[in-house]
Amino acid sequence: MIYSVLVEVSLRPGIADPEGATIERALPALGFTGVSDVRAGKAFRFSIEAANEDEAVRHAQGLADRLLSNPVIEHSVVRVEDAR
Repeated sequence: MIYSVLVEVSLRPGIADPEGATIERALPALGFTGVSDVRAGKAFRFSIEAANEDEAVRHAQGLADRLLSNPVIEHSVVRVEDAR
């Protein structure tokens, strides 16, 4: 079965996020007030072939840990969005 997967990667708590800080500082100048604690990240969408959803998540998490993120400073979350 083929599963559609979303992997979201963000910096771990306590790791400085200069991109998020820059966005947060720019928001008031653009008319967006009341926004705080901005953290930047990245998202990856792909399809993966697996026997079941648990296997798809395991494979995608392995991919995220070894290629898509730096597990020392980043955290990744894997979600299966649908199956075909």
